[in-house]
Formats: sequence, structure tokens, C-alpha cells
Amino acid sequence: MAAGGGTKAVVTAMIANGGIAIAKFVAYLFTGSSSMLAESIHSVADTSNQGLLLLGGKRARKIADDRHQFGYGRERYFWAFVVALVLFSVGGGFSVYEGINKIRDPHEIESVAWAFGVLSFAIVAEAFAFRTAFLEAKKVRGTRTWWQYLRSARSPEIPVILLEDTGALLGLVLAMGGVGLTVATGDPIWDGIGTLCIGVLLIVIAAFLTWEMKSLLIGEAATDTDTAAIVRAVGDAPDVTRIIDLRTQHIGPEEVLVAGKIEFTRGLTNTQLSDAIDTVEAAVRDAVPHDLQIYLEPDLYEADYVDADDVGPDDATLDHTQH
Repeated sequence: MAAGGGTKAVVTAMIANGGIAIAKFVAYLFTGSSSMLAESIHSVADTSNQGLLLLGGKRARKIADDRHQFGYGRERYFWAFVVALVLFSVGGGFSVYEGINKIRDPHEIESVAWAFGVLSFAIVAEAFAFRTAFLEAKKVRGTRTWWQYLRSARSPEIPVILLEDTGALLGLVLAMGGVGLTVATGDPIWDGIGTLCIGVLLIVIAAFLTWEMKSLLIGEAATDTDTAAIVRAVGDAPDVTRIIDLRTQHIGPEEVLVAGKIEFTRGLTNTQLSDAIDTVEAAVRDAVPHDLQIYLEPDLYEADYVDADDVGPDDATLDHTQH
């Protein structure tokens, strides 16, 4: 995992959720609360998920080979996608199933003190893990809103942990509410309703993560900020007349493929053209803080052939029509 902050957030969440899972399961044995059982399974799933994220980070560091010539950076996207599926099936699916069973066949909660004690401990531990993920996310969020950050982040670990911890905290509040209402009303059906609500919450979070990870697996372009920086770097380079076409794609969270057709000053010798391309590549590497694979093709712009607006050095938009 390239980002140290991501590793820190994952390890912190893994330790916290492992301890919470044990405490919740002990509380379930004493209380028989379905909310506690759902929360136990939820924490077990979260702990496993953090292990999968660490596995993805390790596998992503494998050296490129003949079969995977751009490396294994997308391993991190794949394992984050698996995390979303686990959260959906194990966390959300089980909680919904258990909640429906408890609503259909409610039974009393025993040893309420155990339930409230463990839930209080879990909230404190989960809040600590959430704080770590929040602070790490804040470092890289920049001026984006939280929604924009979650939608545009190319590194999956911190957004996944942030949403998992948010779901865990809300799930604990729901569990506390379900147990509390059961005690206050004497009706154990509230415990089942709390469990069902936990399941729905986890399914919603898992569905969002699945959608985002699918998009990253398919291949997303560089962010708007990075794309604009690339365009400026290319356009401001000596001997560049215009950008005819420019394409980018993340082949890993910190790895970007950049390919483009560039028109250079006409009349350059082969040596001069080669030097001009090297200058452009160096400018792009200086402008974007990622590992870059850059492939630039010199070409000639033909207005009658390319059916799109001209992309000059000062433009922030790109002509994606093939030449």
C-alpha cells in the first residue's frame, strides 16, 4: 500500500474491530440480543475486510511482468471490491435475515447491563478508529466536499475504512436504540427492528462501495485537477503547437497512464523532435505527483479531419477524437 496514511487507518480499524467483535459476541452470549449478534457479525466482517485491504496493498507491490506489464496496482481496487461484497453479504445480508427472524419470533433480552456496557465500549473504540480514518482522509481531501472526495478518490483504502467506520458507529447507535427501546417498552420486537435497520444501513454502504470500486476496476481517468495540470504542462512546453488528443487512466491508485497525440513545431529534425518529447514528459512528471507511464505520439493537426474543437496550450478541455 503506497499511502502510509491508508495503512495506518486500516491497521487501526482492524485492531479496534477485532477487539469489538470479541466483546460483542460475549455480550450476545449473555443477552441473546439479535442486535448484538448482528453487530458481532458486522465487526467480524469489518475485521476480515481490513485484512483484505492489507492483502491488496501487499499484492499491488508485485513487480510488473510480461503478463501484467503495467504492474499490479489494480489489485487494491479488486480487494476493495471484494470488501464491498463481504460487507453486503456477510454484514448486511445476515443482519437483515436475523432482524426479520427476530421480528417474527421475538424473545426477551437477558443481562441488559452486558449489552449496554459492551455497546458503550464499542462506541468509544469505533470512534477512535473513525477519528484516525477521518484525519487521514482530511489530509488528502483538499478543498473537495466529503461527497466529492468519496466519489473522486483514486486510492480506495481510506474511503472504504471511513465508510465502514461510519456504518459501524451508526450501527452501534441503532443497536443501542433497539436494546434501549426493548427495555423501555418491554417489547423485544424493537431489538429485531434495530437489527433490520443495521442490515439496511450496511447494504446501502456496501452498494455505494461496490459501484465506486467497479468504476475504478474498469478504469477511471485522472482527476480533473491532475488532467488540468497535464494539459498545462504539455501546452506550456517548448515547441508544442497543440494537443490533438490526450487520454489518461489510473492503472493503480498512484499510477497513471498518459497517452497523447501532440503537434510540435514543424520542421524539427528527428533529434530535435525526440528532445521536445522528452521535455514534455519531464514537464508532465513534474506537474503530477504520481508514477506515470507516458506515451506521446507526434502528429499533425488537420482541421477538416478532426471533428472537434481545437485544443490549444491554454485550454483546460481535451479533444478525445482519434486522429
